[in-house]
Amino acid sequence: MRGWSGSVLTVGRGAAPFALILIAWALVTRAGALPTIFLPPPDDVARTAWGMLKDGSLWINIGASVARVLVSLVISVPLAVGLGIFVGLRRRLAPVVEPIAGFFNALSGIAWLPLAVTWFGLGWVSVTFIMFNTIFFLVFYNTLVGVRSVPRIFEHAVRTLGGSRRHVIFQVLIPGAMPNIVAGIRMSIGFGWRALIAAEMIATSTGLGFLIYNASNFHQTDTILVGIVTIGILWLLTDRLVLQPIERWTVERWGLGACPSNVSPQKPISQNAPGSTIGGSGMVFLPPKSLILGLLGHTPSRELQLFLLPDVHSS
Repeated sequence: MRGWSGSVLTVGRGAAPFALILIAWALVTRAGALPTIFLPPPDDVARTAWGMLKDGSLWINIGASVARVLVSLVISVPLAVGLGIFVGLRRRLAPVVEPIAGFFNALSGIAWLPLAVTWFGLGWVSVTFIMFNTIFFLVFYNTLVGVRSVPRIFEHAVRTLGGSRRHVIFQVLIPGAMPNIVAGIRMSIGFGWRALIAAEMIATSTGLGFLIYNASNFHQTDTILVGIVTIGILWLLTDRLVLQPIERWTVERWGLGACPSNVSPQKPISQNAPGSTIGGSGMVFLPPKSLILGLLGHTPSRELQLFLLPDVHSS
């Protein structure tokens, strides 16, 4: 019962700001503060949305935009993660590539639109190219930084206990980089949506961006608002139902946990137990216990536990 009431309370807190915006919108339009062509009433927008859902035009544009996002993710994410890990594992190559990745990561995806249209013309290829650049560099940069941020003390510890290079890569470096990778994917989808809508306004004849742009040519403000609201709803559903649960699971699964009571997150790593602080937030990445115990083949001594497994109680 408590869990159910807590969920209702959480949903209510999240919905309250939108309800206030909707009420304010209705009051402004009812008072006639703005002409209808500038801001139509909410009920007019709702009727327009219902009509577009019934005739299928809204579904077609939603499907086109979502399909472009999915295609871009399927192409970009595996390549970005793979290359990010490959470069991050090479200590000499990573410092050379990281500034280049940071440069392209700072560029807005829509900045590629003029070149994309020049190179590929109007259509799916141009939009996919823009989305690829937006998603790829965000995920690649976060993956590279994530791999490089895993403290080398973990690698040395696993090597000392007889672990191979494969153990280091798959049990320490990649798990340690997973929170960064997932955060990069989450951010890339958000920035990708923005780039997609802008690209669809120019380079395609379908999608939510085209729907908004085409409606503006005919001063159909209600249709424009339908498109805007649809984009916001799609992103909220994607973020809350897919991305946030994956991020929470990743954090819990791959060893990013609360800072142990005997570790100060403000101290440098040399003064702490062997875990790295994450942005001073009191979170530390701890080496997988199963890996340490598996390599040892037996229960470690108390001294080794305190060194390698700092979350073991020390009473």
